[in-house]
Amino acid sequence: MTARAATSALFLGLAACATQTPAPSAALPPPAFEDTPVYSSLVSAAHPLAADAGKDMLAAGGSAADAALATMLALTVVEPQSSGIGGGGFLLYHDAESGKLYTIDGRETAPKAATPTMFLKSDGTPMSFREAVPGGKSVGVPGNIRLMAMAHARFGRLPWAKLFEPAIRLARDGFEMSPRLHDMLAARPQQAGMTEWAKATFFHADDTPRLPGETIRNPMLARFLEKLAEEGPDAFYRGAEAARLVNTVASAPKNPQAMTVGDVASYKAVWRDPVCGTYRTWRVCGMAPPSSGGTTVLAILKQLERFDLKALGPASPESWHLIAESMRLAYADREAYLGDPDFVSVPTAGLIDPTYLSGRSALIDPAKAAAKVEAGTPPGAGAVARVPDGEVPSTSHFSAADRQGDVASYTSTIEGVWGSGLTVNGFFLNNELTDFSMLPQVDGKPAPNRVQPGKRPRSSMSPTIVYDASGKPVLAIGAAGGSTIIAQVAKALVGVLDWEMDVGDAIALPQIYAPGDRVAIEAGSRLEDMTAALTAKGHTPTAATLPLKANGIERKARGWIGGADPRSEGAVAGL
Repeated sequence: MTARAATSALFLGLAACATQTPAPSAALPPPAFEDTPVYSSLVSAAHPLAADAGKDMLAAGGSAADAALATMLALTVVEPQSSGIGGGGFLLYHDAESGKLYTIDGRETAPKAATPTMFLKSDGTPMSFREAVPGGKSVGVPGNIRLMAMAHARFGRLPWAKLFEPAIRLARDGFEMSPRLHDMLAARPQQAGMTEWAKATFFHADDTPRLPGETIRNPMLARFLEKLAEEGPDAFYRGAEAARLVNTVASAPKNPQAMTVGDVASYKAVWRDPVCGTYRTWRVCGMAPPSSGGTTVLAILKQLERFDLKALGPASPESWHLIAESMRLAYADREAYLGDPDFVSVPTAGLIDPTYLSGRSALIDPAKAAAKVEAGTPPGAGAVARVPDGEVPSTSHFSAADRQGDVASYTSTIEGVWGSGLTVNGFFLNNELTDFSMLPQVDGKPAPNRVQPGKRPRSSMSPTIVYDASGKPVLAIGAAGGSTIIAQVAKALVGVLDWEMDVGDAIALPQIYAPGDRVAIEAGSRLEDMTAALTAKGHTPTAATLPLKANGIERKARGWIGGADPRSEGAVAGL
């Protein structure tokens, strides 16, 4: 598949997401008002009940880590289609006491039986995503509970069991089916209802999804969470429950996979060094590989640094042209070089090297779009293998800050909507292994993101923390939506840092997404009014309903404010 064909397929996939992510018109937001709620501690999450779970931890004297971890657990209950304990995530954490930024990689891993050719059919051609996702073959060993244990041991202030209380209560007593959850069920009924438990929980007897406002109870998950709260993380990764997970994957009615209890027991979350760089007067920090978010967001920003975006403003088509061109360059490097650094040589330092990015920026012509964009050669780079992107939209991001000054930015995912469709103990298992490149080689070169046993697939998750010139964290942000995540975060950062918008207004800005030779502009937004201007500069803009869902928090002189994407059901809760 060529890069252009891959991009075309991706744009078709984004258009298909219209039923999954209904969105209001995303016009340029009005100015923020002085009565914007200000908090001493807060959480921004993709569901109000999950944000409340984090707030409960803050009210109990918990840290930002406690709040973020409780939020992740609650999302397992109320946003089961997107994230939770059946998947993995990345956490950035600013520890106020030490003044240091820490990152934890809780990305899922491939089992030992995985091979580079596992997604090839008998004729040597790759499986389609629709073929590969359902069932056991796509499931990676979940990482969120190990990430949670590592973060809690280092940064937690509340007892381990306390963090489970909101999620247990929501699962046991029930919560109201939201319109968004109903729409996700209606969009993917076969995936969501693959197992008998899921059918009984989320569907009526006639196989229609339960309606908004109906109470959803999940006693099976409540019991499992109680077990984890009492016995600790080993109750997930060892013993009878680990065996239950493995049996679910190995005996899946579709695409069974030879995962073992050893694969689950040996899983480890990993401390990584953050990826940081400067943008104007700020220090912007993200996640290291296997995330492609940290390097790509930084590249987009740094390549824009020589342009006066503040003077141009968000109403200027030239601003969006420049942003699109910078995205095209950064995504080209992402395709070529990013993978799991424990398995492939990733030129991380080279990809964010200021001199290299200055050279890449020089390729941006303010007057016209480049006819073709290719990966560059950053310092330390080896052979280039351009690999089509297969990441699909889902995921969830949440940010938290506590009174002591700790800040968390955490993105969690089960990959696609409803993951693999498999369920165990009342939660959905991820389809993370389809984030690997299904082709093990491209143009005779090993694909950096090919499947290998024990390897973590490349991810677009982009949890980000921004520091001001004095070294204080002033912004924590991230997004959901497959490979659009990077574009969402970069756009929101431009909104806050260049256009001086509050974080909520920056998130609400219309979205442009330019991963290749085409440009997607958010359907129904004011960017559609710029179609002629962008076309005149050489772009081929296509209006699309993009899978957008971002959450962030921002420090102001008066305290913290929060933002949640108006296209989602996200919310801010604080003290």
